[in-house]
Parts: sequence; structure tokens; C-alpha cells
Amino acid sequence: MSPRHNSWPSAASWPLVALFTAGYLAAYLLPTVVGRLGAGLALGPAQAGAVGSALLLCSASAGFVLASRVELLGPRRVSRAGLLLAATGYGCAALSSSVPLVVAGAAAGGFGSGTATTVAAAGIAGQRDPHRTSTLGLLGVSALAGALYLTIPHLGGGHGLPFAALALTALLVWPATGRLAGPSVAAGHAAAPGTPLPHRRSGLVLAGAMLCWSLAQNALWGVSSRIGTSQAGLGEVTVGAVFAAALGAALLGVIGAGALGARLGRALPIGAGTVLIACCIAVSASADDLASFATGEIAWNTVYPVVLSYLIGLAASLDQRGRWAVLVGSASSLGTACGPLAGSLLSAWAGYPAMGALLGAGLLVLAAPLTAVALHTGGRPLVPGAIRRRGGAPAAVLAAKTGTPTGPLPQIGTPEQPVVEITVRTRRRPLAQRAFGPAGPETPTHAEASTAAR
Repeated sequence: MSPRHNSWPSAASWPLVALFTAGYLAAYLLPTVVGRLGAGLALGPAQAGAVGSALLLCSASAGFVLASRVELLGPRRVSRAGLLLAATGYGCAALSSSVPLVVAGAAAGGFGSGTATTVAAAGIAGQRDPHRTSTLGLLGVSALAGALYLTIPHLGGGHGLPFAALALTALLVWPATGRLAGPSVAAGHAAAPGTPLPHRRSGLVLAGAMLCWSLAQNALWGVSSRIGTSQAGLGEVTVGAVFAAALGAALLGVIGAGALGARLGRALPIGAGTVLIACCIAVSASADDLASFATGEIAWNTVYPVVLSYLIGLAASLDQRGRWAVLVGSASSLGTACGPLAGSLLSAWAGYPAMGALLGAGLLVLAAPLTAVALHTGGRPLVPGAIRRRGGAPAAVLAAKTGTPTGPLPQIGTPEQPVVEITVRTRRRPLAQRAFGPAGPETPTHAEASTAAR
């Protein structure tokens, strides 16, 4: 009988979920941030998109700067500094009407959000089930962003409300950091000899593909509000309701991803999900009424967090110390940062439908390397001819060789059972001196020789 494990997350994972929510919220609120910057500060579409890109670019830079320093400085100290910087920066951006101060506050807040995301990514990689923890984080940020999209349009205009929501979230998450490790514990781990990054080729391919994957997602997400208002002819309240419904559907997608777990491996959800996202982006970018706009946005936001949760789990599986999780997450944040500006430039040059077609085609190309990395690192179910241990040859091929002992192979689709080391304590008898002898051929003792002479 297989051992039963508690599927409920441990108490140590909840602070990571809270940090994940606070760090990712800025990217989820990007459409309303960019839209209100343009309306409240009289900025053009490209200028507002550039401010959004600056926010997310600072968030990505935090991951690259802190990737190898979280253990040394301590997760508690780093996360508190990031949350304080996010609250201060977003608060200044919310209270100021000067464009330079708003840009500076948004950049500082973005670096704070990226710091929180870095600590969360490093901690999630060390969890027993990183996919479940990242799923809970996506669940939290989707629920909070959906509630804000329903609330913010009814509280008035201006650019300050989205920034104020980001600052308030950072302050509310602050108490959860008390359960994170301090610098003394982290320094003890950091003092251990460093090990090189495993899976270098797979990690680099995944980081590069994630940069382009996130750029395509946020190129559309950054202009989705303008697609709804200018191309589909909807009001801000209606667009906000569509976004809230889409994020509500994202909750269902995240719940489904958590329930599905690793039953299908990682390759199928990542590859097939990316193809579905490409189709959804093309539909959403060409929307000209409420029905097509809502269909594209809801379908897209249902599939997107599912694929993202498996990609986060894939990055975490490459290195248990969380270094690849942080680096891949930072590459993803870099693509996210370039997304709003890329979407604004593409839509201004070719129009929204052509932009959607280009982004969809790019995602179809990216589905191949992402799936290849998932297959190469063992993220697939067991199928005929592909039953293998990590780094070993397929069992079906070995079984076909002459002299291979026959035995039952794992059933199709059955996950491999984890190998657990069991320490057995036994009483060892001390060895007497006569138990040891010189090496070489055995020679008769003196008593045996005298007996043989008689």
C-alpha cells in the first residue's frame, strides 16, 4: 500500500503564498494601471505603456540582483525590505500628480514587488510540492486582482487608486514575514560549499523561452483595456467586469491545475496549454463586441495560470535551492516588463488584430522548446517506449535486450514511486584481533601444520 501524504500545505508555505500574491499583483493590475496613467496624467498610449514597462523592468531586475543573496541576507530581512520599498514607492506614486514622481515611485515599487517575488520563488522551490504552493499563490493573486477590478471602477477616476491598492497589499502582507527564516539560519546554509547550477542547458532554454512567452502574454494584457474601450466600444465599468470574470475563471483554472497535479506530467499541460493561449490571444485581439471580447479574455485567463503554474514547477524542479526558479522567474518578469511597450508599439503599427496574430504565431513557435525542456527533465507521464528513470535508458529498450531479466514494468501513466532511505540501527559486535589476517592466499596456522606432519 502506498503511503498517504497530507495534501494540505504546511504552515511554512503560507508566508510564501502571501509574498507571491503581493509580488505578482502589480503585473495582474497592469491594464488598469496603464489605462489610468493615460487618462489621469494625459499620457499617450506609448508613454503609459513605457511607465508600465519601467515598473515591471525594475521588478525583473530585483530577481537578477538578489538571486544568490536571499540565503545570505535572510528571507525575512529581504522580504521586509522589499515590502517596505513597495509600500513607499506605490504610495508616493498614488499621492503625486507629477509625472516624474509617479514614474520614480512606480519604479521603486516595482523593485519592491520583484524582491517579494524573488523571496517567494526561492522558498517555493524548497517546498516538498512546489507546484501546489505556486498554485495557491496564483489562486490568491487571481482572487485579489478580480476583487480589485470589480471595486476600483466604482471608487472614482485618477491614476492613484491602483497604486494605492498595491501599497496597501504590501503593508497587509508584512506580518506574514515574521514566520520566515532570519539571517542567522540563512547564513548557516549559505556557508555550505556552493554547488554549480544543474541542468544548465535546460535552464537557459527555459529562461529564454519564458522571457518571450511572458512578453507575448503581457503585450496583449497591457493593451486589453484599450481593446475593450476603443475597438469593442465598451465602458470602463464593463471592461472591469469582464476582467473580474476572467480572473474568476482563472481561479477555476488554478483549482483544476492543483487537482490535476502531476497526473499528466508537465509536458502536455505546458505544450497544449501554450497552443490554446495562442488561439485565445488571436480571438481577444480581434474582438469588436462584448461577446467576442469576453470570450477571448475569459478563455485566455483560464488557461494562462494553469500553464504558468506548471512552468513555475518546472523551473523549481531544476534546482532545489531555488536558483533556477529565481532566474527563470526574473527572465519571465523581464518579458513581462517589455510586454506593455511591445503591445503599444505593435498595435500602433499594425492594429490590434494583426498584433494578436503575430503574438499567437510566436507562442506556437515557443511551444516546442518549452515542451522539449519538460520532456528532457522528466516532466512527462510514463508511456510505452518512454518508461525511464532520470538519466537512464528507456525500460522498454532494456527489456528487449538479450539476457535482461524479465519482470513487470510500470503501468502506463503510473507515476514512479519515490525512493526513501530508511536507517536501520543494529548492534555491531566488536571484531576480535583474530578476525583480521594478512592479505593473500590462506596459509595454515602453526597448530594445523604440526597436525599435518604427524
